[in-house]
Amino acid sequence: QVQLVESGGGLVQAGGSLRLSCAASGRTLSNYVMGWFRQAPGKEREFVASISRSGGRTAYADSVKGRFTISRDNAKSTVYLQMNTLKPEDTAVYYCAAKTVGLVSRSSDEYDYWGRGTQVTVSS
Repeated sequence: QVQLVESGGGLVQAGGSLRLSCAASGRTLSNYVMGWFRQAPGKEREFVASISRSGGRTAYADSVKGRFTISRDNAKSTVYLQMNTLKPEDTAVYYCAAKTVGLVSRSSDEYDYWGRGTQVTVSS
């Protein structure tokens, strides 16, 4: 199985940027479709972005489209989430996830492995 560790979260002012990283170990990253999800206090976990095994196909939640960019470097076993023009409503714990079977997906139920998350807080 693959182990996932997120990093790069923190406190940023509205309008600022952060880049999250997800380091994978234990298995070859290129075997997995990868995704980012987030969970705000009192809310359900929601889809943010997903990327295919080769990086050639991506999907985004409407709320982040045009502001966030998901990418991957399979040689470095790392997936990234570049977050620009951050808003207070982006405040959440951000999770990296790996999907063994199938294609890019927005459904958290389809992801098999999860990291522990990294906190992102956007102040107004």
